[in-house]
Amino acid sequence: MTSNKSLLARRENAIPRGLASSTAIFIDRAEGSEIWDGEGRRYIDFGSGIAVLNTGHRHPAVMAAVEAQMSRFTHAAFQVTAYESYVALCEHLNAIAPFSGDAKSVLFTTGAEATENAVKIARAATGRSAVIAFTGGFHGRTLLTSALTGKIAPFKRQAGPMPPEIFHVPFPTGIGNATIERSLEALDYLFAADVDVERVAAIILEPVQGEGGFHVAPPEFLSALRRICDQNGILLIADEIQAGFGRTGRMFAIEHSGVQPDLVCVAKALAGGFPLSGVIGRTAIMDALEPGTLGGTYGGSPIGCAAALAVVKVIEQERLLERSTAIGARLKDAATSFAKAGLPVANVRGLGAMVAFDVCNAAGETDGGFARAVCAAAHEKGLILLSCGTKGQTIRILAALTITDSLLDEGIAILGSALADAKEG
Repeated sequence: MTSNKSLLARRENAIPRGLASSTAIFIDRAEGSEIWDGEGRRYIDFGSGIAVLNTGHRHPAVMAAVEAQMSRFTHAAFQVTAYESYVALCEHLNAIAPFSGDAKSVLFTTGAEATENAVKIARAATGRSAVIAFTGGFHGRTLLTSALTGKIAPFKRQAGPMPPEIFHVPFPTGIGNATIERSLEALDYLFAADVDVERVAAIILEPVQGEGGFHVAPPEFLSALRRICDQNGILLIADEIQAGFGRTGRMFAIEHSGVQPDLVCVAKALAGGFPLSGVIGRTAIMDALEPGTLGGTYGGSPIGCAAALAVVKVIEQERLLERSTAIGARLKDAATSFAKAGLPVANVRGLGAMVAFDVCNAAGETDGGFARAVCAAAHEKGLILLSCGTKGQTIRILAALTITDSLLDEGIAILGSALADAKEG
């Protein structure tokens, strides 16, 4: 048996400190919504690998599809010898795209690759270079996606100059003075003072912010952005990397608003635990680039495509969009009950099973340190729990959409106990 303590010591000697882990737990095996470490201790997973495992750990249909693909071939490089599963997956993504009209898709490996390529496509299609993003937004850790991300620490600090022509405006969280009006005024100021509107290729945002704290973009705000884009020849990019594939009760979070984007970034839950990402876009936009401009050695791997084709079937066959809504309602009810019981919970929010709340200290102020204490207490009690938010003050819950009611209730009970312990401590 390998202990977490011994593995942690090996980790510290072998891996740079720039790669952080939110727990000191080393997973040994997993199934559904449960994991076990090398010491045999069991945990309920409310993190799902940061929203990757919407279909749970090792879903039988996903594993069967991957095993079947591995018996045939594991790699080819689509740019050299193409394969049907890549085409079939793109056909499916085009069919479910959250916009009307013809669509095309291209596949990559990571979420950051998808975001970078969406910007690349937007610049090629418009002949423009500037991109507008939002405070609190997270789009990846590569240099360009770090520039797009609306948070300095830890993503930009020490990284030197960021790529140019990336601009940020406030995201309307609805908390304090972060209103829709303020965000739109800031956008007007930006066009007046810093960047000519005719130089802007795209506006990119998460319909529900992930790392930024699970703040939902108001439908009226998305509608206003759509009007601004249409009036000025700007493309609207929806980063659905964390919110997509059923997490919010719709296939894509932006569908809740009725607003149609031009490009959509996908990754995480797309392939049920296997590395795969992509960009879905309107055909005329996607075809703007010359042959050879897009691609990547591992992009759209045969194994990832096989897994993704199984995932989309599972979402439909097991009615996971409906299940997401039911899970979210249960989680919101629980968080609201915690607040009414005097536990340090505020600002309960989210769509579907993408639920979060802020943690407050004794003075009633949101507190990142207190949120970390809640997560640590949950880990000790056997629940994997993640924090987020601009100051780390938010608890985010990302239970698999396949979680059973009994495990969901057990996890909620542990969460309540962790909140009580942190309050008393």
